[in-house]
Amino acid sequence: MSLTYRDRALEGQTIVLIGGGGFVGRHVAQAALRAGAKVRIACRNPEKAWAMQTLGDLGCMDFVRVDVTKPDTVVRAVADADAVVNLVGAFAGNLDAVQGVGVGALAAAARAAGARAFVHVSAIGADAASRVPYARTKAEGEAAVLAAFPTASVLRPSVIFGPDDNFINMFGQMMANLPFLPVFVPAGRLQPVFVDDVAAGVVAALVDPRGAGGRTFELGGPEVLTMLDLNQRIATAIGRGTRLIPMPDGLAALFAAVPGTPISMDQIQLLQAGNVANAALPGLADLGVAARPLALFLDRWMARYREHGRFGARR
Repeated sequence: MSLTYRDRALEGQTIVLIGGGGFVGRHVAQAALRAGAKVRIACRNPEKAWAMQTLGDLGCMDFVRVDVTKPDTVVRAVADADAVVNLVGAFAGNLDAVQGVGVGALAAAARAAGARAFVHVSAIGADAASRVPYARTKAEGEAAVLAAFPTASVLRPSVIFGPDDNFINMFGQMMANLPFLPVFVPAGRLQPVFVDDVAAGVVAALVDPRGAGGRTFELGGPEVLTMLDLNQRIATAIGRGTRLIPMPDGLAALFAAVPGTPISMDQIQLLQAGNVANAALPGLADLGVAARPLALFLDRWMARYREHGRFGARR
């Protein structure tokens, strides 16, 4: 069954975005505003998100401070909400409280507040049996959400890309500054998904909670790439002649053990496990969204990292 929504389908509804001040939250907010919703951005530092006010008309957005580890702030954030979207996640710190069983309290608060829909954004690779705390607590968070709010929708995206992401742009910046770049887990498989497609999927689940409720969706783009493929495409788009050096797993593990390095052993293990959508589960198409490929945007976005920016020729 495919879920679709008409324009202004969330007219007059208050949608609370927990963690809405982040990369994905900004795009979900924009999609929800286009659907007619009033959006409440709930995050730890709302003052850092005030620039988002320009996304909507006067009175369409408000901001509230929330810490998902503090129940009183959660109750205030979801008060009078028609629907709640959880976008909070982390790679370090108290993961159990942030994205594990702690999010069950958030789902319970949303249900107590009378919310008709709850969308929990998790991640592909969530696995209760994983030795990686990130993957394990993601799975525990999903279970806690569904226990507290059985009609919640769980969306598991692969690596999310966009013009303002911290993934594609990280590689672009490094390639602009370095003559060579090590590629960790070069055979690791990803299915990069466009942030606006993820946002459209979130809004589709909000519009039709009966159709999407109680279901788990894995969101991937139209292509499966290896880490080496991905880096080669970025390097080609930048055109600086950066040399890519595939790293053996043993050497990568030694590198990850050094304090202050840009990759951790947990991240290496996640890459080794792969980040590809399970074809047995519903995906973006079942939410009425046609996934767009990275190639559609990469040359334009990477122009900023060329030798003379968008006026520079690629080598």
